[in-house]
Amino acid sequence: MHTFLGEYEVAIDAKGRFLLPAGLRKQLPEGAGERFVMNRGFESCLVLYTMDVWQVLSAKMNKLNDFNQKERAFKRLFLNGASIVELDSAGRMLLPKNLMEYASLSKEMILAAQGNKVELWDKEAYQNYMKQNVGGLSLLAEEVGGSEFFNPFAD
Repeated sequence: MHTFLGEYEVAIDAKGRFLLPAGLRKQLPEGAGERFVMNRGFESCLVLYTMDVWQVLSAKMNKLNDFNQKERAFKRLFLNGASIVELDSAGRMLLPKNLMEYASLSKEMILAAQGNKVELWDKEAYQNYMKQNVGGLSLLAEEVGGSEFFNPFAD
């Protein structure tokens, strides 16, 4: 599985398209193609997946029990709105209108790499989120991973 790195600021044109930055395009795994899946994120952002990552995630989602109310609700909320998006010949991607509205995207957007996916944020919302949460990074690191998680030399 591949890992994306970096933050990229992009403009959204009047038709709802943005240019996928060269820095991200260079990180696409060989054979990834021009097709992706875009979906709602857990916060007010969107998430862009390569098709191979989406297929793994989708297979896991399909294993959820449709007879369990919470699993069914999660599956419905997570999968509804997921859209296949493609790069055009100029390297631009069209944002589906329903997803643009969900993430309140208008003119400026931040693409934030998140390992095997990329989050798409309204620029102002992203900056606010980072400012509000950066102080808690140390506490989150301790709670989520502990000291050994961040030590690459630990056994």
